[in-house]
Amino acid sequence: MTSSEHTDAPGSIPPDSPAEAALRERVAGLMPRALADLGDLVAFRSVADAEVEDPAQCTAAAHWVRRALIDEGLTADLVPTPDGSDAVIGHYQGPPGAPRVLLYAHYDVQPATPAEWTGDPWTLTEREGRYYGRGAADCKGSVITHLTALRALRADGDYPVSLTVVVEGSEEQGTGGLEQLVLADPDSFAADVILIQDTGNAAVGLPTLTVALRGVVDATVRVQSLSTSLHSGAFGGAAPDALAALIAILASLRNADGDTVIDGLPATGTWDGMGYDTGQFARDAGLVQGAQVIGSGTVADQIWARPAATVLGIDAPAVEGAVAAIQPRAAARVNLRIPPSVDLAEAETALVEHLRSHAPWGVEVAVEVTGRGRPFAARTDTPAFAELSNALAQSYGRATVTNGQGGAIPLTAALAEVHPQAAIVMLGLSEPESRMHAPDESVHPGEIEHIALGTALFMRRLGGRG
Repeated sequence: MTSSEHTDAPGSIPPDSPAEAALRERVAGLMPRALADLGDLVAFRSVADAEVEDPAQCTAAAHWVRRALIDEGLTADLVPTPDGSDAVIGHYQGPPGAPRVLLYAHYDVQPATPAEWTGDPWTLTEREGRYYGRGAADCKGSVITHLTALRALRADGDYPVSLTVVVEGSEEQGTGGLEQLVLADPDSFAADVILIQDTGNAAVGLPTLTVALRGVVDATVRVQSLSTSLHSGAFGGAAPDALAALIAILASLRNADGDTVIDGLPATGTWDGMGYDTGQFARDAGLVQGAQVIGSGTVADQIWARPAATVLGIDAPAVEGAVAAIQPRAAARVNLRIPPSVDLAEAETALVEHLRSHAPWGVEVAVEVTGRGRPFAARTDTPAFAELSNALAQSYGRATVTNGQGGAIPLTAALAEVHPQAAIVMLGLSEPESRMHAPDESVHPGEIEHIALGTALFMRRLGGRG
């Protein structure tokens, strides 16, 4: 992860005041409950895709979050979003004149294939100091972090700020349900400060605030060349092969260096922050021996400043059991990530036209855009950004850094559009060892503890309690 130092040197971090020391002790004392709650929440198979998991699992997870917020003194409701998912939205009215803080996370998760995991993905399991389970880092752990911060603050009798807590249920699907809800009902999401907790630290124990998010366009490309499959011996060589045509289309998305080269999209951007060491990136990514980091720019250029196309899946016959036949149809899902410098609508149009125009042999091509999310660049010149940087530094005992992240969070751009005066700051639990979206996703409990303390310190100071 690209990072740059934002706060003073660690030696200048002030010691805890007596009240802050008590808050630190409360957060530490709440950690057994936090891990127990994380285990309960991980157990819900809350994948927001009815073809993968039972939708009742998402509903059950949403009810769990709602009850947890109510238990901490908030009013909370399940609010349907336009994509059919339920967002849990909680409110608390603080002291007169208190600023309002919006805390965000999501309870839905990526699918998990048990055979690919060391243990059961739906059972939180501790191994060598880390806790494994789908959603442990992305993003159920952040739900628990919010709850832990609230519990620590509530021990003083009330909250120092007004609160809006938003926990959505379809972030991983990229269908934009909550984004549409924000645009339709902006007043329900009004806040002075918005903490989007769905990113992560540059390394375990290194407090990090995210200042740039990639946007995303998901598209399914379908190719048809024949009315039916044909014997490869009788027709091969002259009959157009749909699978080979699809492979040619997908190959056109990158050049020989590995750069993404979609017609009409700029591909030469540079990242002006501190760099991401190539060797460290190779280790973080788990490159096999002999594999090379791709692209003509630096790692930071490739992952934060330029578009990147990834083939997520292909519909084609499996190798085992394949017959000697020319395929009449094939399909693939393509994921395009774009930096904040690229307009989402322009990127979508460019991707669709590129996929269509690079089809060989006159085959039929249909492209369907299945998901989209706008990129986002955070302001770093607000008092809230500086105050949260300092609070996290005090929690961790080392200076806070800034970085970019690859995931799209549609809510950020929507909130910035309807509430441009709000300070939007991004943070979270996922660091390179977390393996978010992959088998054996995990979280380090220290990240939960330190971020909970940092956000609690921040809200306490924001509410004027020093």
